[in-house]
Amino acid sequence: MRAITIREPGGPDVLEWAELPDPVAGPGEVLLDVAATAVNRADLLQRQGHYPPPPGASDVLGLECSGTVAALGEGVTSWQVGDRVCALLAGGGYGSKVAVPAAQLLPLPDGVDLVTAASLPEVACTVWSNVVMVARLAEGETFLVHGGAGGIGTHAVQVAKALGARVAVTAGSDERLERCRELGADITVNYKTQDFVSEVQADVILDNMGAAYLGRNVDALKPDGRIVVIGMQGGVKGELNLGKLLSKRASITGTGLRFRPVDGPHGKGRIVADVRDRLWPLIASGQVKPVVDRVLPVQDAAEAHRALEGGSVFGKVVLKF
Repeated sequence: MRAITIREPGGPDVLEWAELPDPVAGPGEVLLDVAATAVNRADLLQRQGHYPPPPGASDVLGLECSGTVAALGEGVTSWQVGDRVCALLAGGGYGSKVAVPAAQLLPLPDGVDLVTAASLPEVACTVWSNVVMVARLAEGETFLVHGGAGGIGTHAVQVAKALGARVAVTAGSDERLERCRELGADITVNYKTQDFVSEVQADVILDNMGAAYLGRNVDALKPDGRIVVIGMQGGVKGELNLGKLLSKRASITGTGLRFRPVDGPHGKGRIVADVRDRLWPLIASGQVKPVVDRVLPVQDAAEAHRALEGGSVFGKVVLKF
């Protein structure tokens, strides 16, 4: 197969188009001919040498893809050769073939084409597992997502609105905030010129900043509020005022998706099944739409990484085979 490989840890120029051995579908797995993948911030970290894949996973970049089922591993009966699907991956999406546990496959949502579908599995499973399954966002509550213009943010805005929440976002420019309003955001905060604490009191906060926002996130919570931390772009160590947390009866949860097991109560399979049952109908109805900034040939992965690092992307960048 052909794949984007990492010559050595470093900048986008270390990405190379190379030939690798074909993967094989093991027991409980499916082999896909990949049509497209999408770029996530985790890919940038892995390219830099900071985020290695889980043990046993492909060291090829890519946490999601779309494609066609090419072969079935032993024991797989839920899919057929020729099925058009998208998939949540622990790695391997930047390759023309990838083996993936059958439990991590999703059918294409109604109305979404094969290439665009590559932009969905990682954001859908991240947002749904954290906002709905962990934080239990309810109708009428206020939801704040940091980085509202990114892949996670643009998806989270729409999911929260579909669930009947009041939605607030932070972003770094008025233009990006206006596009968030077009997706349904009710409150927009330019983090370069405004303090979100003075603008928002939230029931649920989805945070990708980590340490830098820890104290202010607690300040921005309503009583019984919930913070879910899914990233550490602002550092890994912060100071927490436990008195404020206790007085608000609030909670902070840190979660990750890539290193979860496939099976079990906290496994990827359960998340994927819930996404299929409860989120996919919202996409089919048009209440939640994929937000794709641009589609590039997979050989232009370095250009895609530069775009994401440069902050010019709204939504997702898709790489097409």
